[in-house]
Amino acid sequence: MRVISGKFKGRKLGSPADERVRPTTDRIKETLFNILSSKNPDGYGLVLDLFGGSGAVGIESISRGADKVIFIDRDPDSVKLIKDNLNHVGAKSEEYEVYNVDYEFALKKLRGKKFDFIFADPPYALGLERKIAELIKKYDLLSDKGVLCVEHSSDKKVKFDGYDEDKRECGYTVLSFLTYKKEEQNEQ
Repeated sequence: MRVISGKFKGRKLGSPADERVRPTTDRIKETLFNILSSKNPDGYGLVLDLFGGSGAVGIESISRGADKVIFIDRDPDSVKLIKDNLNHVGAKSEEYEVYNVDYEFALKKLRGKKFDFIFADPPYALGLERKIAELIKKYDLLSDKGVLCVEHSSDKKVKFDGYDEDKRECGYTVLSFLTYKKEEQNEQ
């Protein structure tokens, strides 16, 4: 794994020792950021990396100019790996926050913040995709132009209520890009 673009381009990132953690591949990361740039050309602003794992997506966001990235993971080994990778690439402390908490607790505590990009890559087997999207909507965590990207298995068909959706299949992985429905935004 490496940083693909930006100020940390080419820097290698440590991988998890635990095989249960499935890092987002460089190919999928590249697809993710190409699509994300077209959906929100204003930049990355405030980013939330749920289920941070190695921190690869959040670190890529910092490298590409995000104002700040908040990393969430409940596994202490993943949190240590995220911090090690941030130190390795030379990220500045004001560019990130790392929390060792459960995603539900984190989303509730983050209420009131408006993220320009939220990336959620939960363990595929847990089936949390829809619940994550519901909680993000409940706590109104996306900015007006914000994009939620949920990475999930192509084996599972997931429908996200209350969002405009753009799905991209990358082999066995699906990236679902979600934005608040236009008519609902106008009502707020």
